[in-house]
Amino acid sequence: MRKPIEKYTALVIQPHVEVATDREGIKRNLQRAIDMIDFGVGYHWEIPVRLVVFPEYFLQGVTTPGKGEHGLEEFMKKAITFEDPEIVALIDKCKEYNIYISGGGVIEKVPEFPDRWFNTAFILGPNGVELKYHKYHIPASIGLGTSPHDMWDEYTKVFGGDIKDIFPVLDSPIGKLGCMTCHDGCTPEASRALGYNGVEVICHPVALQEVEGVSEPWDFWMFTRRTRAHDNMAYLLGSNWGTVDYQYYPKAFCAGNSFAIDYTGMVLRHTPYPEEQVLSVTIDIEAQREYRTRINHNTWVDVRTEAFKKIYENSIYPPNLFPSGNPPKNLAHKMQGAYTSMDQMYDRGQFVMPFDKDRMRHSDLLKQRIAEAQSRGTLRKD
Repeated sequence: MRKPIEKYTALVIQPHVEVATDREGIKRNLQRAIDMIDFGVGYHWEIPVRLVVFPEYFLQGVTTPGKGEHGLEEFMKKAITFEDPEIVALIDKCKEYNIYISGGGVIEKVPEFPDRWFNTAFILGPNGVELKYHKYHIPASIGLGTSPHDMWDEYTKVFGGDIKDIFPVLDSPIGKLGCMTCHDGCTPEASRALGYNGVEVICHPVALQEVEGVSEPWDFWMFTRRTRAHDNMAYLLGSNWGTVDYQYYPKAFCAGNSFAIDYTGMVLRHTPYPEEQVLSVTIDIEAQREYRTRINHNTWVDVRTEAFKKIYENSIYPPNLFPSGNPPKNLAHKMQGAYTSMDQMYDRGQFVMPFDKDRMRHSDLLKQRIAEAQSRGTLRKD
């Protein structure tokens, strides 16, 4: 007979991050992460820690448009594999404390596609690498990693194209765990796929910038992620950077505000500031499973799929833009996918151009803006 899952402590770690340019920078970020694990596990000794969540790019950092923008070559110099010492060191911590560690934004190189990198989230455990997830919804204008969608035909031949392959869920001794990364949480689809696959705890690493509404009054980060938790009746543990060291960033570039949200969408814990912190929350999987047995306000039992199929009948953002031999080289290069998707939305009347641009194709407008930014030196041109 199945035993109940005991309540446990989960840690959401909001660390200081250095934008690394080499392995030494990665080692410094790793050591800080390990120190924070040791602190959190020790402090919360009464209800043992079983799960730790780190933010996106916590090991290597990431760059954005402007003087500090890195291209493919710079990213590949600091790319790692899941056999490398940095991951092994985290697995050793899992074994030491009998915990699971999740994080994201690993700039990962894979042997099957050596000309690019993937933005990889993970769950490590006492048995090693338990789950890997390649970020699916990468913004058109930020994030140089390859999405599985960018080379869909090749990718699915290697890794599989089923919803369980693309959005895996780990059935672990502490519940069903899954990952989605940063921009994945801006729209419903990724979390819904995880919910379909049975996820109970969504580990959500982000490197979410203040310009995207991390803090009040906009607070886009909070209200969207409360919705994702509520829609799927799942815990959501969202981890952002605390502070950052990079010549071209303000210290509070990704302005903290990490949180733990329960399966009703209730905020359990929140760090409303940009600074290093270790946030803790008690996870009660059995209470969640009891809650899901009720049909009143159950966000899955009443889903009526038939009327919504038209939305996804045809591609919106085009697949297979970056097949082997053509990895995304810089942010301007990667933005070309938006030409097709934006034109499509205007062509079908979903969006309407403003009066002063009434006769323009949106793709022409975007190309013009990219060219102007490149001429100013605020977008990379090579």
